Amino acid sequence: MSHRVILVVLDGLNHAVGQHAMGHLYALCEAGRGSYHTLDCELPAMSRPLYECLLTGDRPVDSGVVHNQVVRRSTGTSLFDLAVRQGRRTAAAAYHWVSELYLEAPFVPARHRFHQDPESAIQAGLFYWQDHYPDDHLFSDAEALRRLNDPDFLLVHSMNIDDAGHRHGGESPQYRNTARRADIALADYLPRWLAEGYQVMVTADHGMNADGSHSGLLEEERRVPLWLFGEAFAHDSVATLLQPRLCGTLATLMGLEHDKPHHSELLAEGRATP
Repeated sequence: MSHRVILVVLDGLNHAVGQHAMGHLYALCEAGRGSYHTLDCELPAMSRPLYECLLTGDRPVDSGVVHNQVVRRSTGTSLFDLAVRQGRRTAAAAYHWVSELYLEAPFVPARHRFHQDPESAIQAGLFYWQDHYPDDHLFSDAEALRRLNDPDFLLVHSMNIDDAGHRHGGESPQYRNTARRADIALADYLPRWLAEGYQVMVTADHGMNADGSHSGLLEEERRVPLWLFGEAFAHDSVATLLQPRLCGTLATLMGLEHDKPHHSELLAEGRATP
């Protein structure tokens, strides 16, 4: 098993809105080209700790990235690290906290917005620092990185849904409509990525509550969507999924050597593996 992978993180998208607002993603599922799942994010339900969880498999209580103000390099082994050490190419179009975790902290826009270094964990990067940076620009940034660098692992991380939730609340029309716009923007790229052989995982770090916040135990804060696209995924129903196992699942999908826990039942070649 050795596949190229794109991980799309729609920051702040909860399951309730993901379940009804993402028409293109569901169209692909209805056409038999993908599957939809749900899972509960780790605690605290906050962004920086859960970027670390998604990309290293480490829970916040283990990584030490326990809130958004922990500004330092990750001490874990990320999917970027695993890929580069084993001769694969990496790229990221993402919020600047990802740069701080896996490249250099603190982030200085004039120095770190554009990144190109074959020796670093993220070899090609384009980072933004305003939460309202348009999602359609972000997806275009990601596609430009993909075309220029042909990565084996690409992270695409958008912030507009989270921004709308903080401004207007998780039950607002603004929040729902921002999710719909992200789905429309993805429709311009997702079919192309799949046609070029990428396996694509779309998920969220955490959800959003009606108060316009997140960090606790409410279902709307913890329950997040997970879409899987590509022939290497099993697309079967899975009873329980754990957020820390997504990193290892993608590493396995890429054919990387690793010791991270993963969900073999999500993979077409891993159904029989206990």
